[in-house]
Amino acid sequence: MPYPSPGRVERRLLDGIANNGAIHLALLDPEEFDPGSAPSIVKALERAGSAAVMLGGSTVSLPSQISDLARRIRAESGLPIILFPNGVAGVVEEADAIFFMSLLNSTNPYYIVGAQALAAPLVKRFGLEAIPMGYIIIGGAQTSVSFIGQANPIPQDKPDIAAMYALAAQYMGMRFVYLEAGSGAKEPVRPEVIRRVKEAVDIPVIVGGGISTPELAERAVRAGADAIVTGTAIEGGDIGRVIEIIGAVRRDRAI
Repeated sequence: MPYPSPGRVERRLLDGIANNGAIHLALLDPEEFDPGSAPSIVKALERAGSAAVMLGGSTVSLPSQISDLARRIRAESGLPIILFPNGVAGVVEEADAIFFMSLLNSTNPYYIVGAQALAAPLVKRFGLEAIPMGYIIIGGAQTSVSFIGQANPIPQDKPDIAAMYALAAQYMGMRFVYLEAGSGAKEPVRPEVIRRVKEAVDIPVIVGGGISTPELAERAVRAGADAIVTGTAIEGGDIGRVIEIIGAVRRDRAI
């Protein structure tokens, strides 16, 4: 049997990158987000050009919370819904796809492959499109994701180490790599880290954490990011700023 080719959602992301230079992904944490406001906010982000909605967070959400939020979004928006789980409880059938990710620099095998093995039967049963992704925590400050995931974060001044992990992800068959500074991080992933990783791999590079202004988004895209994730600004209700970030992401990447 041939290795599965990209599915509908993954192809949409890849086409968006090819057509626009980079894409924006909206991250909604069911623990922090008012589900009643989801439809209007997601519709605004869709009109602005966001490529997809990710559902998940660093802390544990009830499956019912995730399912409810997914149903509300689906009723009002055509954006793909991609699960961004922190564990098996984050896998629900109301989504379109799942970033099937391994936290590569975790010190706990559970977050590298254990949780994935437990979740795999659910992904198949629910018919979710699995998008393999290497997840890498960057930066020295401890964030919720590094604490929960028991990660050994890669220092910002060691871009070659980040590139090594990213290249390993590619060679293990993962089709995206995600550089994560952590939700609300004081310092986003530095351009030199993004640039070095992008030079090392042939797969799309997603960057998230601390990207709170259009200038930071544009700086990351110019360094080589193929996708920018914002979550904290959306949770805070600053949709105007998020729309500005989307505009910055969609500008042509500098040569």
